[in-house]
Order: sequence, then C-alpha cells, then structure tokens
Amino acid sequence: MSKRILCAVDGSEPSNRAVAEAAEMAGAEGAELILLVVDQVLLEPRMAPVHTFGENRIKETLSEAEAKAKKAGAKNIVKASVASRDVGRAVLNYAEEHGVDHLVVGTGEKSAGTRLIVGSVSHDLVVRAHCSVTVAR
Repeated sequence: MSKRILCAVDGSEPSNRAVAEAAEMAGAEGAELILLVVDQVLLEPRMAPVHTFGENRIKETLSEAEAKAKKAGAKNIVKASVASRDVGRAVLNYAEEHGVDHLVVGTGEKSAGTRLIVGSVSHDLVVRAHCSVTVAR
C-alpha cells in the first residue's frame, strides 16, 4: 500500500489521465498525493535560460490538476514545482528526496523516431525509478 504518491502534471490530456489514476489510488489507499510540475529550463547559447512554464502557468496547471484530483477522490493533496533541464531526473530526484513510494505519469502517442530523438519521460521513469511506477494511458 502506498503512503505517498507523486503524479507528474503538465496540463496535457495524458497528464489529466494520470491525475485521475493517481487520485483514485490515493483516495482508495488514504495516501498523500503530490502533484508535481517540472518547469523545464531550455538553455540556448548566448541567450538567457527559457522556462517552458513560468510562474503563472505553473499555478494554473497545479490548480486545475488539484480540482481534477479532488473530483476523482483524493483528499490529502500537495502541490509542488521544480525547475530543471531534465524532466525525468527532476521527477526522480523529487520522489527520492520526499520519500515517494509510487509514481504516476501519463504517456502520449509518440512515434519510434520521436522517442529516439526526444526521449520519453514515462519510459525514463519506468527504467530508473526507485519505486513502483504506473503509466496511465
């Protein structure tokens, strides 16, 4: 039984499915549900770092995810955000530092070529996580 479930959120449809799955699990198990946004930082030569979310979008994304999670049955919800160049590593670091025992993440439909070039956060988490991982489709 999980005591602390982390759900990575970004406002996308796969993320919304993950929130519903994680909230249902948290509600059934009486677990804490952590909703985490990773504000990916893009570094370009000779330019200032670019954040993919920014403060306002982070707040909106977390508020929307919290409303969905409450509707799906979660009661003990924590909202958090971190900034990082590597989304998968940021989720794993947060999970390890905060004693998370279950990760939930959504996945979209990517072609093999896209996964090869860009990568897949969900695949990265499944391969590298210290705890159980649920991939919501």
